[in-house]
Amino acid sequence: MLSYRHSFHAGNHADVLKHIVQMLIIENLQQKDKGFYYLDTHAGVGKYRLFSEEAEKTAEYLEGIARLWEQKDLPEEIQRYVNLIKKLNYGGKELRYYAGSPFIAALMLREQDRALFTELHPADYPLLRNTFKEYDNITTKRDNGFQQLKATLPPKERRGLVLIDPPYELKEDYDLVVQAIVEGYKRFATGIYAIWYPVVLRQQTKRIIKGLEDTGIRKILQIELAVRPDSDQRGMTASGMIVINPPWQLESQMKQLLPYLVKTLVPENTGSWKVSWITPE
Repeated sequence: MLSYRHSFHAGNHADVLKHIVQMLIIENLQQKDKGFYYLDTHAGVGKYRLFSEEAEKTAEYLEGIARLWEQKDLPEEIQRYVNLIKKLNYGGKELRYYAGSPFIAALMLREQDRALFTELHPADYPLLRNTFKEYDNITTKRDNGFQQLKATLPPKERRGLVLIDPPYELKEDYDLVVQAIVEGYKRFATGIYAIWYPVVLRQQTKRIIKGLEDTGIRKILQIELAVRPDSDQRGMTASGMIVINPPWQLESQMKQLLPYLVKTLVPENTGSWKVSWITPE
């Protein structure tokens, strides 16, 4: 329990997909002047040193953000994402730090927007708290992130994004995601919910999808990036984002961006992508 540390995986292909989707949703929310609420249920430490012992041990970022870093032909949306990461790296001189989802949000939030980052890990939470202690519109809390959907929704802004990306260390996490969505949706049916998932065993991914289908909730979009075909061997072959109430442009944006991401992140030609509706409107 609580052995997962995202620092081993920061900046990998799954982070690239997750954070591009996150950025596009936040950009959509910012098309209106009215503020919104952002909830990050499993926040980690907020930002990661890519030259740390953990990151160097696996060096997963070399097959993720590093493959986009020097590209000259980035699509506009991917360029904006890379620019956010470059802000952490002295304007992009060298890739030394990677932003977790809380830091992506912090870089984008306006004065009128508000965020809550929760993290349960006893070693990660103090780092998270220290990173964001100077931000007036960001609160951090050491707590069970799943419970925040019940505790903090609906937000006073009546607009917002809930990002859920548990470590899936425990098999129950697959069911807890669905339970959390049911609780949140009951209170805040117009909110946008973005769920990250790994594909380690496809059966577990199907479990989340079946659980969400059974809720009767409409407008659920699935976005997936695979670096190699499904396998029963150890290791993550793909990852995805399931978005409830996605902004209307998100489907077409990701259909345009994913072929580029597969080509650039997976030069071995073993990758694939998909964008499809789990349940349409």
